Amino acid sequence: MRSLAQIIRDLKDPRVSPMTSVMEVEVAPDLKTCKVFFSVYGSPEDGKKTLEGLNSAKGFIRTALAHDVNLRNTPELTFIYDDSIAYGVAMSKKIDEVIAADEAAEEARGETPEKTEE
Repeated sequence: MRSLAQIIRDLKDPRVSPMTSVMEVEVAPDLKTCKVFFSVYGSPEDGKKTLEGLNSAKGFIRTALAHDVNLRNTPELTFIYDDSIAYGVAMSKKIDEVIAADEAAEEARGETPEKTEE
């Protein structure tokens, strides 16, 4: 996974975002296929562009991976955009908004919000 992440980081394709992270790699038991789940920090449009760039460079990435990893056969790569980080950030923002609204409502009622120790 580290080897693959480094190869992707070194790509010179302008479509591939420099903020691309390899989240997970699933290799089939026969080592013929490999699913690469990646995430991009930025907009969903950046993720789509990065997916296009990775699919375009699939042959180069596979060749570079064959040089780095000593396997009899290098697996066929399938790239899958994983938006779980963006989803997590969005949920965190929503939770913060709800907490802020709750504190504002308590202050409006004249109650003092309870502070929790962090």
